[in-house]
Amino acid sequence: MLNLFRTKTILKDLIPDNHVDIHSHLLPGIDDGAKTFGDSLRLIQSLKALGVSQFITTPHIIFNLWDNSGEQIKDLKQETVLELEKYQITVPFRAAAEYMMDDHFVQLFKSEKLLTLKDNYVLVEMSYINPPIQLYEILFDLQVAGYTPVLAHPERYIFFHANFDEYQKLKRAGCLFQLNLAAVVGYYGDQIAKVAEKLLQKGMYNFVGSDVHHDNHIAAFEQKVRVKDLTPLKEIISNNQFFSL
Repeated sequence: MLNLFRTKTILKDLIPDNHVDIHSHLLPGIDDGAKTFGDSLRLIQSLKALGVSQFITTPHIIFNLWDNSGEQIKDLKQETVLELEKYQITVPFRAAAEYMMDDHFVQLFKSEKLLTLKDNYVLVEMSYINPPIQLYEILFDLQVAGYTPVLAHPERYIFFHANFDEYQKLKRAGCLFQLNLAAVVGYYGDQIAKVAEKLLQKGMYNFVGSDVHHDNHIAAFEQKVRVKDLTPLKEIISNNQFFSL
């Protein structure tokens, strides 16, 4: 009976003051995240208030949708940093990218240097409809090229939910896993929240990210965490210090 009255933890209360956010969409007008610098400023200020002290923002690079280049991202990051300084925001603000794993991505990492989270750690994603046909070949070739894949939000790939062994296979293939924090409050739905909890329980996550695109993602930090055992969640949140400057 006592469990019925136990107060649940609010997500924002789990974020330490020195947190490094490694996944967000804060550069203005470059993808489906912030549209204007005003949006960028508001989202960054909101994340700072939650305890984020360093940012690695990660615009999408998706062929024929968000055809961003490394140079475009770096240039826009520098412009944004200069604008932020006008508002006395001088926290470390870096830019990497969130790469869609497809044929174009393979050509990209074989021909030029990728934008990484740190050293050789590169954030990758897949379509929500289905995994790439050559998924494991792509992961193998990426590592041969010298990179360590960090798979964004594995809990959101519904096509893996019915066959949990695929997650184990991804780990054996060298993938690190990054949890979207909003998943543990049910932002993406009950099913995804349950899968996130199962992955946490099995110790399969390595890092976390806000994946903030807009104000609704910020609001999710005010919600109650649905995970029963907070220990593995706290551990992977603390793991983000690996990316600290």
